Amino acid sequence: MRGERHIWFWLGAFVLLILLIALIKDILLPFVVGIVLAYFLNPIADRLSALGLNRVFSSALIVGGVAALVTAAIVLLAPLLFAQAQQLAAALPGEISRFTDLFEAWARARLGDRYPEVEQGLAKSSQTMAENVSGLVGWLATALWDRSLAIFNFMTLLLVTPVVMFYVLVDWYPMLNKIDGWLPRDQADTIRQLASDVNDAVAAFIRGQGTVCLILGTFYALALSLLGLKYGLLVGVITGILTFIPFVGWATGIITATTLAVIQYWPEMMPIVLVAGVFGVGQALDAAYLSPTIVGSKVGLHPVWLIFSLFVFSYLFGLVGVLIAVPLAAALGVVVRFLLKAYLGSSFYKGAKSSTGMTAKQKAVARHE
Repeated sequence: MRGERHIWFWLGAFVLLILLIALIKDILLPFVVGIVLAYFLNPIADRLSALGLNRVFSSALIVGGVAALVTAAIVLLAPLLFAQAQQLAAALPGEISRFTDLFEAWARARLGDRYPEVEQGLAKSSQTMAENVSGLVGWLATALWDRSLAIFNFMTLLLVTPVVMFYVLVDWYPMLNKIDGWLPRDQADTIRQLASDVNDAVAAFIRGQGTVCLILGTFYALALSLLGLKYGLLVGVITGILTFIPFVGWATGIITATTLAVIQYWPEMMPIVLVAGVFGVGQALDAAYLSPTIVGSKVGLHPVWLIFSLFVFSYLFGLVGVLIAVPLAAALGVVVRFLLKAYLGSSFYKGAKSSTGMTAKQKAVARHE
């Protein structure tokens, strides 16, 4: 009974937490971003403190460095990305039509007399695709502006996030010690072990995969831009961001970039091969060195579970849900594995055994014989 009460208590606490997040999700963005950045950068603060710098000064130095990088990105990179996004949104219907023309010419040469049979369906499909993609781009731009780039939210993000990040970095270990003091004493060791496992998984993903995303995004953006691919900078940055979903980012990037390369360079094959080769090099670099070295094997998140969690939390909590989806998915994965291990070691799974090692059913059969 006592164990059941504990389970119901923690289940109720989790449900209340989810309801609270849903209730105040519209104001959580700067706080979530600040906490995530502080978590990501806490090892740097630890390193600076170990070198003898005051924790407050170390935190201020880190926040100042991040602010400088963000300012430089906004001034130098954001206008280029925004311009390419505008150009792509305006040119997308025409680019799709041009791609369709290229495909039609290739199909006519291959199919010969059989081509008219598929021409009508191809034309209808291309028209529908152009309309849907244009509508999707317009909806996405409107949604991003309405939800995250409105003046108030943008200013709040710029002003509140650095403050949150600074105080979380300064008070990181006092906060952890305070939370540790609130743990129920009988279960404190178990909860600490779970928290340690959760921290390993979340740190491997946020710090490790975040670093991989930054490296690959920079590589793709520079390589595609140097090859002269239209919208190469935009495609490279988006691919880098999506790399935190295993395989999805790479697949999205290579399909998008290769399609744009075909539209831009056909019938020249060498530029198209080079564009596809950039993603081959990026994937090989990620698989052979970046992920094993930086991320390691502590994440334990299946790609399907990761994609599902992103869909669920983004649907429930919007942009805030996207930011908390991965940490919560990693934490839930650790808890589920812990519960599964406890279940497999329980008498409910193994069956009640007597002192002789026989189950109750085996003992009854033995008595009958």
